[in-house]
Amino acid sequence: MSHRSETPFDNIENSHEYVSLLADAIEIALAEVEAEAVLAGADRAERRLEALQLVAFKLTKLSSHMTASRRILNDLRSLRRLLLEERTLDKVLRKSAG
Repeated sequence: MSHRSETPFDNIENSHEYVSLLADAIEIALAEVEAEAVLAGADRAERRLEALQLVAFKLTKLSSHMTASRRILNDLRSLRRLLLEERTLDKVLRKSAG
């Protein structure tokens, strides 16, 4: 019986995919907020413009966190592959020695 993923975080690959999708959604939201900020500036809606600028700042910050998370997940995938390859090599060497 195969194990089915119940959450996007059941393994590194699914987590990486989820974080990538979230990063894409953040970029779309940021573009929308920036467009709204242009309209608020044209309407001279100062408080709305300031709020939108704060939202854009927070989204940009979140986007950088997603980029860092993707890099960390890539590192973890690489390390897991390296460890699994070493483990496989150890098994082969033990079999050939025995």
